[in-house]
Amino acid sequence: MNVSVLGSGAFGTALAISLSGSGPVTLWSRNADQARQMHETRENSIRLPGVSLPMDITVTANIAEASKADILLLAVPMQQLRSALQDHAPVLHGKTLVACCKGIELDSGLGPVAVIRDVVPDAPIALLTGPSFADDIARGLPTALTLACGDTNLSKALQTELATANLRLYRTTDTIGAELGGALKNIMAIGCGAAIGAGLGDSARAALMTRGFAEMQRFAALRGARPDTLMGLSGLGDLVLTCSSELSRNYRFGLSLGLNQPFDQHTTVEGVATARAMSEIAVKEGLDMPISTTVADLSHGAYSVTEAIQNLLNRPLKEE
Repeated sequence: MNVSVLGSGAFGTALAISLSGSGPVTLWSRNADQARQMHETRENSIRLPGVSLPMDITVTANIAEASKADILLLAVPMQQLRSALQDHAPVLHGKTLVACCKGIELDSGLGPVAVIRDVVPDAPIALLTGPSFADDIARGLPTALTLACGDTNLSKALQTELATANLRLYRTTDTIGAELGGALKNIMAIGCGAAIGAGLGDSARAALMTRGFAEMQRFAALRGARPDTLMGLSGLGDLVLTCSSELSRNYRFGLSLGLNQPFDQHTTVEGVATARAMSEIAVKEGLDMPISTTVADLSHGAYSVTEAIQNLLNRPLKEE
C-alpha cells in the first residue's frame, strides 16, 4: 500500500523520512512555499533542520495528489484536526486515516479518533501514538509506538505497512486509552517543566509525574479505557519521556513558566488546550483532577508557579 503523510511539521516530516525506507512516500504541506522549499533543498529547515529528506519522498501542497495513497497519516495539531478534515473531506472518504496527533479537542472534549469518525464516518481509522521525539525518528534511532485500532485485521495490516527499521509498533484495540494517554501526559509535562524551572527539584517532578499518572488513570477509566493501556507505551511510556526532556515542547513551555520567561508563540503546545478541556470535563463529571486543573490555570496566568504549588500542597491529606 502507498502511504502519504498529511502535515509537514517536525513529527510528520520524521514519519515520512522513516517510512521512506520501505518505499515512496508523499509528504503534504498546506503551505505551498514551504513545500517548494523542502522539495528544492531536501530539508525541512523550519521544523526539522539538519536532517535530509530522502529522494523517494515527494513533497507537495496538492492535497489531491497526496490523497491518492491508500494510507493517510494525519500529522496535524489536534486543535486543527477537525478543520483540516472538513476542508479536505471529499478526497478523504474511504481512505484509511491514521491519526498522529495527541490531545483533546477543546470545544467537544473528543480525542483524534472520535473527531475523525465525526467528520469522515466511512473511513477506516487508527491512531499512532507513544513515546517519541521527531528528531529521534528522523535520525533512525530506535522508537516503539502504539498502533490503536478497533479493527484487528486492519490493525495487523497497518502494523506490517507502517513498521520500519527503527519504528517498532505494538497493537491495541483500546483506542480510547491510547489517545487519552498521549493527550493527558502533555498536561503533566507542563507541570513538571514548571516545577523544574522554578527550582523545586527532581523530587517534586517525581511527585507530579506519579500523582499526575493517577489522574490520567482516573480519567481514562471514566471514559471506558482499559487500565493496562495506560501502563503501556501510550501512557506511562509517553509520560516518562515527555516529563523528563527539553525536547518536549510541553515540558519546555512549563520550564518557561517556572523561569518566568517568554515562550515562542508559534510553537504548538497541545497540553495547554488539553488541560483546559480536561479541567472543564472534570468539573462537569465531579472528578478530582487537581494537577490538571492547576496546570490549566497556570498556563493561562491565573497564578504563579509558587502559588500553584502551594495550592497543591495545602490540599487535605489523603490515602494514596
